[in-house]
Amino acid sequence: MPKTHSPGDRIAELRKTYSISRETLAERSGLNIELIRRIEEDGHIPDLAPLVKISRALGVRIGALMDDHEELGPVVTRSGEAEKPPRFVTGLPGEVSTPSNAASPHSRQGLNFHALAADKGGRHMEPFIVDIEEDAEQDNSTHEGEEFIYVLSGKLSLEYGKNRYILEAGDSVYYDSIVPHRVLAAGNGAARILAVIYTPV
Repeated sequence: MPKTHSPGDRIAELRKTYSISRETLAERSGLNIELIRRIEEDGHIPDLAPLVKISRALGVRIGALMDDHEELGPVVTRSGEAEKPPRFVTGLPGEVSTPSNAASPHSRQGLNFHALAADKGGRHMEPFIVDIEEDAEQDNSTHEGEEFIYVLSGKLSLEYGKNRYILEAGDSVYYDSIVPHRVLAAGNGAARILAVIYTPV
């Protein structure tokens, strides 16, 4: 099995390749340099929006921050493979306090993103299985692109602009990501969703 790399690892590698300092990346992306440090060193990601902004600043597609190796043909993810440790976890700073390679994903409250096609080269969509912890919290996210969500289990609360939608297992939603949004578990217990994220090149 090839060694996997977190988005933070990829960002650091790309910065080194392009000779871009953290200060320059922060300026180009409009992000705080401390946030970039935490993403690279601690695996901290408050929501997906910073990854989109960083990919834009580096001149790469967002998938380049998650690739392990590129496969030009179909990429098959077998049943159970999505149960492996998440590729990354999002959540408010207080929710994610341990490094990404320490402890199990369930020791960290947040949204656990399991990448389904990280080996697919040249892709324009990012499909994930996302486990949303019962007490997870995160900021509103806004970025270019579109998102599709299908609820696999549990109950989901989608805050979209000024509206709030409750979705149950079997429900789905498709929306523009530029509108401020966030997803949380609703009711008692965690929720699991299939999320497909598209960002324009």
